[in-house]
Amino acid sequence: MSANKIYTIDEINNLSDSEFTDLLGGVYEHSKWVAERALAKRPFANRDQLESAMKDCVLAATDQEQLGILCAHPEFAGVASVELTESSTAEQTSLSLNALPPEQHATMQQFNKRFMAKFGFPGIVAVRLQKSVEGIFAEFERRLDNNSEAEKIEALNQVYSIVRFRLHDLIDDSESTRV
Repeated sequence: MSANKIYTIDEINNLSDSEFTDLLGGVYEHSKWVAERALAKRPFANRDQLESAMKDCVLAATDQEQLGILCAHPEFAGVASVELTESSTAEQTSLSLNALPPEQHATMQQFNKRFMAKFGFPGIVAVRLQKSVEGIFAEFERRLDNNSEAEKIEALNQVYSIVRFRLHDLIDDSESTRV
């Protein structure tokens, strides 16, 4: 079982419980419990149904568990307070967030500090929806006006987008089963 392999939904449905959670446990950053809870909803007819089942597990989770998902995400171009997953590293590298010029790095660090101070979790943006570092800056600037509840919802929506991309990378849905 390899994270670099592309799986069919049938293969996902036929994984043992431990293989399923090992493979999908990192889709929600360092939050294996989401995959563990989604197990009970197998079999999945397609990738979208799996994505929806996992999202439902998060929506049904406690506030503390949801906050845990948000806090598990790394800061952008920051000193890693959490270990970057392979997916996060690739996502941040796609916009060269790992090699920002000094001025942009300082700006990103200021956003990281402001988000943490105001909301208690890092600023989270689905990098693959952005075309540039400036797009991330604009997104952060806009969202710093949010209240805590609005930002939690926005951050979770960003996480759902990240998860959608990660599941698309992992699962070929061209031959979905009909369950």
